[in-house]
This record gives sequence, C-alpha cells and structure tokens, in this order.
Amino acid sequence: MERCGKLASCTTRRRASCERRALGFVLATSLLTWACLLAGCAVPANADERALSAKAIKELSLEELLDMEVTSVSKRPERLSNAAASIQVITAEDIRRSGARSVPEALRLAPNLEVARINAHDWAISARGFSARTANKLLVLIDGRTVYTPLFAGVFWEVQDVLLEDIERIEVISGPGATLWGANAVNGVINVVTKSAGSTQGTLISAGAGTELENFARIRHGGARGDDAHFRFYAKGFQRDSTELASAASARDEWHMGQAGFRADWSTAAYGLVTVQSDVYEGELGQLAQDDVSLSGGNILGRWSRQLAEGSELQIQMYYDYTYRRIPGSIGEVLHTYDVDVQHQLQAFSGHHIVWGLGYRVIDDAVRNAPGIAFLPAKVSRQWFTGFIQDEMPVLDEKLYLTIGTKVEHNDYTGFEFQPSLRLAWLLNENHTLWSAISRAVRTPSRIDQDLFVPHAIAGGAGFESETLLSYELGYRVQAQRRFSLSAAAFYNDYDDLRSLERIDPGVPFPVSIGNGLEGESYGVELSADLSINRAWKVRAGYTGLRIDLRPKPASTDASGGSNESHDPEEFWSVRSVHDVGNDWHLDLLYRHVSRIANQDVPAYGDLDARLAWQPAAHVEASLTAQNLLNHSHAEFGAPDTRRRIERGLYGEITLRF
Repeated sequence: MERCGKLASCTTRRRASCERRALGFVLATSLLTWACLLAGCAVPANADERALSAKAIKELSLEELLDMEVTSVSKRPERLSNAAASIQVITAEDIRRSGARSVPEALRLAPNLEVARINAHDWAISARGFSARTANKLLVLIDGRTVYTPLFAGVFWEVQDVLLEDIERIEVISGPGATLWGANAVNGVINVVTKSAGSTQGTLISAGAGTELENFARIRHGGARGDDAHFRFYAKGFQRDSTELASAASARDEWHMGQAGFRADWSTAAYGLVTVQSDVYEGELGQLAQDDVSLSGGNILGRWSRQLAEGSELQIQMYYDYTYRRIPGSIGEVLHTYDVDVQHQLQAFSGHHIVWGLGYRVIDDAVRNAPGIAFLPAKVSRQWFTGFIQDEMPVLDEKLYLTIGTKVEHNDYTGFEFQPSLRLAWLLNENHTLWSAISRAVRTPSRIDQDLFVPHAIAGGAGFESETLLSYELGYRVQAQRRFSLSAAAFYNDYDDLRSLERIDPGVPFPVSIGNGLEGESYGVELSADLSINRAWKVRAGYTGLRIDLRPKPASTDASGGSNESHDPEEFWSVRSVHDVGNDWHLDLLYRHVSRIANQDVPAYGDLDARLAWQPAAHVEASLTAQNLLNHSHAEFGAPDTRRRIERGLYGEITLRF
C-alpha cells in the first residue's frame, strides 16, 4: 500500500498533464470541424416543416408504431413487431412529453426496466434483477459507443448527459444480447440512438427553473453545407438541489454539470455516409462530509457506412473516450478507452441474412489510491478482441424464422469466452408474433473483482472468473385491433459463478476475498399494453414480476447469500396517460408503483409525475412539470443508515424553435 501511494503521488503531475491534453484534443477536434462546416453553412429548414414532422410522429397509430424499425436485436433494421426479444422503444415524442430532464428519468418510460434514484445524482438501473449502485449486467450504448467503466463493469449514469431533444429513440432489451453486443449484455441492453444532423436543423433554445431542478438551459443549432453535409452543435448546463436525509436535513449531494458537443453527417452516393460526433463535459457532485467530487471528460466518434451490391452493407466505427473522476476522501480515476469495430451484413443464399463483425478495444486505467481503499496495481492496460456472426434464416414459408449466432471474445482476465444464442420467431399472421430464445452470456471480471484492496476487510480475487448465465425466454406480441396492442414475455435464468465474499476464516466476518461462490435462478414475467382511446388520448401500462433465488455453492464460505448483488422489488408497474386537451394544451401523467425491496428494507411506494404544456404556435412551448406529487419525499434505494429521500419537485420550462 505504501509503495502504491508513492507511485500515485509521483505520477499526479504527469496524469494532470495527460488529462489536459486528452480533453484539449477532443475540444480542438470539435472546434476544427465546426470551423470547416460553418464556413459554408446553408439556411436551415423552416420551423413549419419541423413542426409537421414532430406532429406526424406524435400521431402514429399503434399499428404504425409496431412497424417501427429497431436495430438492437439483430444489429440491422427490422420491424418491432417481428423482433424475437422483449424490447420496448422510447420515442422522441415520449421523452418530450414526459418532462424528463436526464436519460435515467427518460428510462422510467420503459416498463421492462428497474429505475431507482439513489440520491441527487446516482441511479440504480437494471433489467431482470441484480439492481445495485454498481449494477454490472446491463450493457448501455450511445450511438454505438459503449458507456462502460472497467472499475465495476457498469455505468456512471451522472455523466451520460445526452441532449434529450437529440434522441431519436431508446431501444430497451430485457434479456441477454451478448451474441451481438458481447460481455456484460447479460440481463439487458439499452441502446440510445440520436437523430441525424439533417433532422435537427434550425435553432432550439430552452431554459427553466424549479425547486429540485433549480435551473437549466440548453441551446442547439443545426445547419447544412450544400445538399450532402449537415451539422449541429449544442451546449447545456443545469444545477440540481440536494436530496434529504431521514432526519429531513440536507444530504448535501447537489449536482451541477455543463456539456457541449457536435455532430456532422456527410452522405453521398459514391462514398456512403460519414458521421463524426463529439461531446465534452465538466461538473461536480456534492458529498455529505467531504469536498465535492470533480468530473470531466470527452469523447469523439467516427463512423463510415456504405451500401454495397445486392443489399449488403459495410460499417466501420472508431471512438475515443476520456474520463476523469476525483473523489475526495476516496479514489480518483483517469480512464482512456480506444475502440474500433467493423460490421458487415449481407443477403446470402435462400433468404439467409448474415451479420458478422470484428472488434478491438483497449483501455488505459489509472487510479489514485487512498489510505482506506486501493486498486492494485494502480495502473493497468487491458485489451479485448471480439468477433461475432449471426444468421437469420427462413424455415417455413416466410412464417417461421430461425436466428443462430455466437460471439467469440478474448480478454486479458479470462481468455476466450463464447456467447451463443438461438432465437425463433413465428409470425402467426400480420398481427401475432410468437418468439422464443435460448442464450448464453457472461459478465467478465472488472477491476473491483480482481484488483480491489481494503485493508483488513476485502481483497480482490486474482482467480476471479466470468459470471455465466443460461437464459430461456418465451414471448408473444399481438396487435388485437388498431387501437390496442399487447406484449408479454416470460423468462427463466440460470446463473453460475456469481460474485461472492469468501471468508478467509469461516468463523470471522472479515477479512474476505472476492470469489465465484454463488449460484442461483431468477424467473418472471413482463407485460405491456397500449390503448388508443382516440387520436387525442393514449394510455400505456406495464407490469414486471420477478423472483430471484441466490445461494452459496457447497464449498463457498460466503455468508451474504447474494444480498450485496441484488436489491430488487418483486414487482413494479406503471400507467401512463398522454392526452391532448384541445389544440394547444397537453396533459401527461405517469403513475408508477414499486414493491418493497426486502434486503434493504426499502418500503413500497407509489408516486405520480405530471406535465402540463401549452403550445400556442409550432415554434413555442411552455410547460410545467411536477415530479413525485403524492409524497413530500420517499426513499427508492439504499440501506437504512445511508438512505436518501427523493423530494417532490416542480419546475417550469420555455422552449423556442426557429
């Protein structure tokens, strides 16, 4: 530990210099691209055309929504109604009308996700269980960029601050997606897809203020250079108030962030489509008894795709991601991620549709250790090599489709991993789809699993292996009539080699080492239904029931029984109403109910969010959003001694488009 501390001290100045250079590189690249584009930008599309497009999306019938194309299930466009997976889609209009002001808040609209707010800036988000502050079985992508921290194989949600008006849709898959997306797509995949630069022309300005979300503002401008090149840039910032302790005192966990970025798209028949996009951010998170946590980072992504002969398509994507985090009283981290991915899809013989690809990723992760917690070694460099292939083939007269594939991955922790799947979709008729799937997925080790060291308490397991899942799914999707649709899925998951805390001395609680001593099962159902009462009023309801049984293996000395890995309610459900009250007024309500989280003793709760909006013209909107209307404050997650209470909030907003 002493040697590690000296090493961290010696390299502090060098790390700071690297951080400035990395962030400067991303920002300089952004400014250079904008200088080139702005030199020849054209007049943006008029506001009436954009308003007409938004209105068309809003008024899609349920039948048209089921015809929407999704890409997360097969890595190629396919009809939502035919997808052989439990998938929900959150549209741009859903997000706008919900009043959500962050990605986690928008994810509450997916009935197959557990979304719990921990404090002012932290969230526990999972699918099919294993919810935790450091949830590690859900893969999250933003425009093909994996937002992943190797510290715990999960997501720091507070820095995934996408401009919500730029989101085209969020595809949420509950169930394994590892055959296409790789390790950590164990219980689900969230794929945030943003709009092309061409569909965000003109200028948007929005600002607001309130009680919990104290103030926020954002601006976006899009333009064009000729007919082939489009661009947009944006800037945004906000400040959020603290949550409260059980005593009603302030938890001092206030949160403020600023972020800016751009996207540019060039499209020509000769060269295909080129996309370049980038973001930079900086912010601070409050802590109760320490100085604020400092955050900064940036990313830049480039993608080239081209249609080839006979319906095939080639895509090459590269990105760089930089993250800096300093936690006073604890660790700090500087993370560099480099990723390249090649994908090819083609129509083969006898109706076979084949998708295959190769990928390479390297991370450089440097941790500044603290006296009470460390990662040993403090600095690591890790590599991943991946390849996948999937074939969708017709089996019976274009009614029965079989999809089979596998992902092969090599990582520096466990070597080769194989993640195959088999999916079957039976199109009973144009309104009914029955599907089933069998999949294997793994959660590969993170730095916590092998490198964590807390003196006299916890040590990482040098031999920690990947956690494994064998999943069985059955689903049904129906468009009963033009105004009603229903989706149902049942699943059974068999887990092995789950993370455990193995006692060094079985008779003494500590110290412990991290091992693979747990196994277990989970099973449940997911239901969602959409009802269009009339063109002005739509209702969506969703229900998830879940049971998880974890236990130590016969040779394990773990005494936790998995209580550190899974903090899940046994059921949660929601009802959402979207109502146009006249031509200019819109009223949207979301009621959600979450049952008790037993191993944290978090009481069951129900709460209501409401948004009232007035749109007197296509380019002007004023809205008032109330969150958690039914309770002054309530807890959603956490142990009793550290739990935060989420307070009722109210904020107003004005948005202009021109």
